[in-house]
Amino acid sequence: MSRTAVPAQERATREPRVATPRRLLMCRPQHFDVTYSINPWMDPRKPSDAGLALLQWERLRELYLSLGHTVEVIEPDPAFPDMVFAANGATVVDGKVLGARFRHVERTGEGPAYFQWFLRNGYRDVLWPEHINEGEGDYLTVGRRLLAGTGFRTDPRSHAEAQEFFGLPVTGLTLVNPNFYHLDTALSVLSDDEIMYYPAAFSPGSLAVLRELFPDAVTASDEDAAAFGLNAFSDGRHVVLPQAATGLADQLKRRGFEPIGVDIAELLKAGGSVKCCTLELRDR
Repeated sequence: MSRTAVPAQERATREPRVATPRRLLMCRPQHFDVTYSINPWMDPRKPSDAGLALLQWERLRELYLSLGHTVEVIEPDPAFPDMVFAANGATVVDGKVLGARFRHVERTGEGPAYFQWFLRNGYRDVLWPEHINEGEGDYLTVGRRLLAGTGFRTDPRSHAEAQEFFGLPVTGLTLVNPNFYHLDTALSVLSDDEIMYYPAAFSPGSLAVLRELFPDAVTASDEDAAAFGLNAFSDGRHVVLPQAATGLADQLKRRGFEPIGVDIAELLKAGGSVKCCTLELRDR
């Protein structure tokens, strides 16, 4: 029997999970604030605390370092209070960088800022996109495939652009619930062949595709999805996720993962959590 044919819960009893050190890019929320609304989570009338956001972010960065990961930091621009959400800044696979082109005018300047960081740091195989895409917010790499979200932010024409650039198959998935406006709010990659996701966030056709590709996936409850439990980061063993997503944490434990709950609730006021703060630099 092939490895992929072994159900995940059975595999967890046979093979210990192995963490793979990752190289990550993050951006301090020094200028974090909710001054506009471009998703249902954002309400400028509710106070936000940049100091608390920075403290929670620093704890996340320190956790990554303690787990053996490398964290690079891009300088924040005071003009962009959402720049803390580094996952939206690009997609990096095999050392190739597909830049991000944002849909909303409030964030359009972030794309060039992240693109310039890659150029300054020696990346040469880079592409400024023709079509709107919001980086790893809507592009998630699972094994040698990209899962690509659309419906609220990323233009579906970008999917073909990404496939041509990376030379990897791209599977388009349509989001239908505005509370889950990016793919990384509704789906998380756990390993090269495992994911967890929230079924109600997807169109019927996309849900059928996910069930075909990942029949043994972890599925999130309404409560865990609303807590942004799917906006998580996995290194193959440790899964860092919002501490309120206790149901997901229990499921992950049963499958042999080590969930680590964190409090990053201040950033949720802008519609982001663990994964939104974390761009993986998949160098060759």
